[in-house]
Amino acid sequence: MNKQNITLVSCGNFEKDFLRKIVGDLTREFIFPVNIEESYLDLSEFYDPTRRQYDGNKLLKEIESKYSSTSFKTIGLFRVDIFIPILTYIYGQAILNGSTGIASIYRLKNELYGMKQDENLLLERFKKVVIHELGHTFGLIHCHIPTCVMRASTYVEILDQKSTNLCPLCRKELKIY
Repeated sequence: MNKQNITLVSCGNFEKDFLRKIVGDLTREFIFPVNIEESYLDLSEFYDPTRRQYDGNKLLKEIESKYSSTSFKTIGLFRVDIFIPILTYIYGQAILNGSTGIASIYRLKNELYGMKQDENLLLERFKKVVIHELGHTFGLIHCHIPTCVMRASTYVEILDQKSTNLCPLCRKELKIY
């Protein structure tokens, strides 16, 4: 147990090398060490057969209940399509000023939009979602600056316009430097 670490909980059989490529960006933005843990979570209880998606609120609560006492900040990583009741789908979700968030790679794949597979673009998109959700756990709200990673993203095209960095205003709000 280390309450000074950020923990990425792989709930989707992600390759270690793929996740390690995210760690450097997280450490750069948030300065805390990052751990990677594997979790074998049975997702069937989070599945909504009517929507054919997984309930983001329930997944977030599950990650919070299992990991919030052992890590300073935790992001659960998934490969499934997630939603919250008021939105058709989400890329991620977090507890503002809390310790927990979730991120899904499902809707970040080019193939879902009829385009050619691009692993580098997929990695960049996923980094942005993870950093964005982690930012919420540190109390950051959505930013109006188009290139800031904290800008709200409802479409991958918006996600692609953002950088993996916090803008100077958000970095100042972060108050961990």
